[in-house]
Amino acid sequence: MLVLDYIDRSTVEKRLLRKLDLRVAFLVLVYIMNYLNRPLGSAARLRGYEEDLGMVGNQFNTLTSILYVGYLLTQAPSNMLLHRMKRPSLYLSSCMAIWGVFTMLMGTYYAALILRFFIGFVEAAFFPGAVFLLSQWYKKNELGLRTALLACGASVSNAFGALFASGILGCLDGVLGFTAWRWLFFVEGALTVVVAVSAGWILPDFPSTPSVWLLPDEQMLAKQRMEEEVAGGNEPKSKPKEDFSGLTDALMDWRVWWVGAALNLMASSMSFGIFFPTLSATMGYDATTSLILCAPPWILGTATSFVVARHSDATGDRFWHIVGAQLVGIAGFILAISTMNTTARYVSLFLMTQSPVSYVVALTWAMNTFSQSQSKRAAAIALINSMASAGAIVSSYFWPSSWGPSYVNSYLICISASITSIAMLWVFRLHLSRCNEAAEAEEQSLGLPKGLRYLL
Repeated sequence: MLVLDYIDRSTVEKRLLRKLDLRVAFLVLVYIMNYLNRPLGSAARLRGYEEDLGMVGNQFNTLTSILYVGYLLTQAPSNMLLHRMKRPSLYLSSCMAIWGVFTMLMGTYYAALILRFFIGFVEAAFFPGAVFLLSQWYKKNELGLRTALLACGASVSNAFGALFASGILGCLDGVLGFTAWRWLFFVEGALTVVVAVSAGWILPDFPSTPSVWLLPDEQMLAKQRMEEEVAGGNEPKSKPKEDFSGLTDALMDWRVWWVGAALNLMASSMSFGIFFPTLSATMGYDATTSLILCAPPWILGTATSFVVARHSDATGDRFWHIVGAQLVGIAGFILAISTMNTTARYVSLFLMTQSPVSYVVALTWAMNTFSQSQSKRAAAIALINSMASAGAIVSSYFWPSSWGPSYVNSYLICISASITSIAMLWVFRLHLSRCNEAAEAEEQSLGLPKGLRYLL
């Protein structure tokens, strides 16, 4: 075991975190490409996508939701497999290349339906796998900001993806005989494959995997930091890595199901993000202008997410940071319901985009709570994210075109989902608070030093 004095450790730790953060920045790019695929249909919808593929009724909503079926089924098995790998970078980059190729092949409705179903299987590997990977390198008080950095890929994708789509839809229509929306899928898929090839060399593996980009003292300190996290935990240490008991432990822990259900409702309330170009179009502008107007709300939401996540890490508070972001989102829903005024509806979009940071903080809270066993943490993250993804399957039907342009019913459903999610997380907070009180009472009665507490 490497032993460093305080000054040496501080210097090595700064170098280690700097190198890690650079690679996490590339992980953000991968997530941008991951998330860019999801609202493509909504953007293409503004330029004849539904008409060209002959979609009627709820077929567009079905095409949107089908991705999450595969996404839901694969996350837990994928994370348990990832937990046992030495080179997760190769696994994640390979999955990315596959979804990029599939994206380029969507030319008819039924082909798109089948391909999006299978894209869900390979995309499922990325986000829960990336979150688990972060939890293997960063300590509890460092995770919130890094998870926010990763998750900001979704907001950046929503912001600049709309601009990206606007440029392609406006400039490439008819080139080589293909319609503009076909070019949208061609270009996004090809860029994904290019990024995937680079990801195999740039993404980090686990601290225990020899890395050419880390010096020996940095590699040893990376492993030591994680060992210290486990040693300070408030649950028993994990069983050997070869044992899949972590999945069983996660399945048997009611807290995993409770938090997963709460995040399911939270994700459902944020389904507006998938249909953001559609909501922007309700202000009455043309397709290009509507797509351009999507960017500013998401840019502000991205900036805010860093402030909220950093403050959550600094204060050790999770619940109230989640509630604050959710309440701002609810205010956006209420404003959108109350008026058809163009300016007010655009302001409501800015308020709505403040709410996704609540999901980031909630997921970080889950990682903090189930952080002592690597196997259980991998399973818990995947199961919770899977249950949250299930919300996207149902919520894709929250926004039928027949409810537009006001979408009052859609917003009311989102408000109800947000409030219920807050109530469930309040119960979870009360439970953790009681666990902390019980642990403190036991330590005092036995004369033991104060141990690690659950974050609230």
